[in-house]
Amino acid sequence: MTNVFIDGSAGTTGLRIYERLSAREDLNLIILPDEVRKEVSARREAINSADVVFLCLPDAAAIEAVSLLENDKTVIIDTSTAHRTLDNWTYGFPELDGQREKIKNAKLIANPGCHASGFVALIAPLVKAGIINPETALTSFSLTGYSGGGKKMIAEYEDENRNPLLSAPRQYGLTQQHKHLKEMVKICGLSNAPSFAPIVGDFYSGMEVSVPLFAKDIKGTVEDIKKVYASWYNSKLLHFDEAADEEGFLSAAAFSGRDDMQITVAGNDERIMLVSRFDNLGKGASGAAIQNMNIVLGIDETTGLTVE
Repeated sequence: MTNVFIDGSAGTTGLRIYERLSAREDLNLIILPDEVRKEVSARREAINSADVVFLCLPDAAAIEAVSLLENDKTVIIDTSTAHRTLDNWTYGFPELDGQREKIKNAKLIANPGCHASGFVALIAPLVKAGIINPETALTSFSLTGYSGGGKKMIAEYEDENRNPLLSAPRQYGLTQQHKHLKEMVKICGLSNAPSFAPIVGDFYSGMEVSVPLFAKDIKGTVEDIKKVYASWYNSKLLHFDEAADEEGFLSAAAFSGRDDMQITVAGNDERIMLVSRFDNLGKGASGAAIQNMNIVLGIDETTGLTVE
């Protein structure tokens, strides 16, 4: 029986992980009573008695939690931004070249950011294949459901007396300093951060990340891009669909409630649109974290996850 502790189980991601894992008979969840769940001594004991620890905390609290680890056996999966670009942490995106084996043997795993997951899935294989030059100036926009903003934003959107401006999509990250940009650059091997436009919409969950390209931006053709995706992504949790649309549309909510990601290519030979669709709470957060745990445990990656 694998002992699992979720530090920060009251947050959106932590709750989603708890809901999924509590139904599994192969795991024993370490639960701290409410009166001590924030006490350092209680958390230290739970962290060091667990085989796997999920950190669902703000960055500073996640760094503190790691400092409480006193053994070399516990595996930590951190869902915060704190450790994603550190060399001594393994980036938890198993579909990248060689990354699955690294995750399997890692003790410190940094779960990817939601926007970053969609961008990395689109760009990393094309940089690796030489289709996109690392020096290329890229742009990206990402549509997300409001659950990505956590409990506060969820409450704002679901308030019956909410601000009417919430009824239309809202762009944010206006200073081009979004916290996911650093991992997008490092993991894809880019020389420059993309111009990034994240947009939150009036729907609970779902995400659609798009990267537009001109033919002059790539070395090769649209068919070359499709061949790369088809060779990289053919699993239940990340798959390439050559012709994916809903009567000429692509909804950002199409994968809400699921843990898989769909990659597709739209446009034409001159103007190309790369698109990834998934759930910001699924493959963009809790689903990815559980997938990483399953890899560490050596079991089917889809265990406890929803893929259709």
